[in-house]
Amino acid sequence: MRDSTKIVEPPPKRPRGRPRSFDTSEVLDRVRMVFMDKGFAGASLDELAEAAGLNRPSLYAAFGDKEQLYLHALRFYGDKSLAGLETILGGKGSIERRLGQVYNAAIDLYTAPPRPRGCLIVGTAAVEAPTHPRIAAMAHTLLLEFEQCFEATFAKAVAARELGRSPSPAARARMAGSLLDTLAIRARIGVAPAELKAFAASMVPAICG
Repeated sequence: MRDSTKIVEPPPKRPRGRPRSFDTSEVLDRVRMVFMDKGFAGASLDELAEAAGLNRPSLYAAFGDKEQLYLHALRFYGDKSLAGLETILGGKGSIERRLGQVYNAAIDLYTAPPRPRGCLIVGTAAVEAPTHPRIAAMAHTLLLEFEQCFEATFAKAVAARELGRSPSPAARARMAGSLLDTLAIRARIGVAPAELKAFAASMVPAICG
């Protein structure tokens, strides 16, 4: 006969911190905003943990120390930006039209409410690069990836006889990437979106000329 005595065990203790079921992309996007507002050095671990919705031990367990967290956020931002760049450049229309769309989309991102922040790479990684080699290396890698995307697009335009062979696709790519950097700096210091878009529009013919 089955014993009718029921043994009631105490409920398991709730683990400290948030369980590892969070959305990594969402967390990295949130901490990215803190880094963009405060910079790498100025962002405190408490602010980053609060933005992530995690306590500090959970944040460390998921992403490592502050520099590693920043590198994760930087890579996430770079991948997302590169995907957007590839989508626009791979679309329809003339090379000048697509290039203009790239800059307008970048300006919208750089100046998005509630305040203009510019670009994570240009606005924060460039500041820390002299004393943080891993940040410098990551930023350099991302900028090269953007230029390679531009270069591949310009090479296709040359092959389609939409662009001349000179300047070379690589030279055009460097100009295109440099304009992105310039727009990011100007956005971060508060230049109005309309002025930024007019500036970009004036440069596109020079890049594609």
